[in-house]
Amino acid sequence: MFVKPADKKFLKNLGKQIRKFREEQGISQDQLAFECEMHRTNINRIEKGKISVGVARLNQIAKTLGVTFSKLVEFTEKKVE
Repeated sequence: MFVKPADKKFLKNLGKQIRKFREEQGISQDQLAFECEMHRTNINRIEKGKISVGVARLNQIAKTLGVTFSKLVEFTEKKVE
C-alpha cells in the first residue's frame, strides 16, 4: 500500500507526540502497551511512525496518557501541511 509523503509525515509527528506525552508521564512503552491492551512492539512502531493506528486506539492511548484526543493530535495537525 502506497503511503503519501504527507501521511508519512503525519504518522511520524503523531508518534513523536505520543512519545513526548508518554515520557512526560514517566510511563514506559511496556506500561503504556499493557494499559492500552496492545503489544509493546506496536507502541514502539507507532512512536516511530511506522504503522497507522485507528481513531479508537488513539483515543485509548490519549486517555491512558491523561490527555484529550484533540491535544494528542494538535501538534501533529500543525506540523503536517
